[in-house]
Amino acid sequence: MGKVYVVWKGRETGILEDWDSCKKSVEGFEGAQYKSFKTRREAEEALKKGFFKSVQAPKPSIKQPLPNFPAWVVDAAWNTKTGDMEYQGVDLLTRKKLFHKGPFPDGTNNIGEFLAIVHALALLHKHGSDAPIFSDSKTAISWVKKKQANTKLERTPRNGELFVLLERAEHWLRTHPFQNKILKWETEWWGENPADFGRK
Repeated sequence: MGKVYVVWKGRETGILEDWDSCKKSVEGFEGAQYKSFKTRREAEEALKKGFFKSVQAPKPSIKQPLPNFPAWVVDAAWNTKTGDMEYQGVDLLTRKKLFHKGPFPDGTNNIGEFLAIVHALALLHKHGSDAPIFSDSKTAISWVKKKQANTKLERTPRNGELFVLLERAEHWLRTHPFQNKILKWETEWWGENPADFGRK
C-alpha cells in the first residue's frame, strides 16, 4: 500500500487514498493543511490530533549527526550599521550557491530568512523537487507554516520593494501546496549554517 494523505483543511477533508485526490483537494485552496503518512493507522491518529501537532516534529534530546542527504540550506544577513539585508541559498551537499538576493535597505534578518525559505520553495516547486530546506531561524519557519510574515517592521520609502516581496511570498504560500519539509538547522550540533554569510 502506498502513502495515504490527511487533509485537515481543503475542498475535501479526512483521509484520502492517493496524491491525485489530495492534490485536487488542496491545490489553490487558501490555507490548505495536509500531510502524507505511510500507514492508514498513522493517518487516523494524525487526523484526531490535528494539523499542527501532527506536523511539528519533537526536537531530539541527543545530538544528531550532520545531515548528509540532498537538501537546500538558506540564510540571511542584516548589516547593523546600514540596515541592509540580503539572503541566499546553497546546496547542502555540494555547497554550491543556488541564489542570492539583495542587499535590500531597511530590512530585518527575520524577513530575509522568511523570503529565503519561500524563494527556495518556489524554485524547488518549479523543478518538481520535494527536497527539504534547512533554516536556522525558528521565527521564519513559523511564519512559513502560518503563511504570513508577522513582522513589526514599518514601511518606509526605502524598503517598499521588500514589502512587495513579502506580499508575493505570502500569496505564493497560500496558493501553492508543497511537500518539502522545512527543517531547523541545529547550529550547536553541526556548526554554522552552510549558507551563512560569515560576518559574525
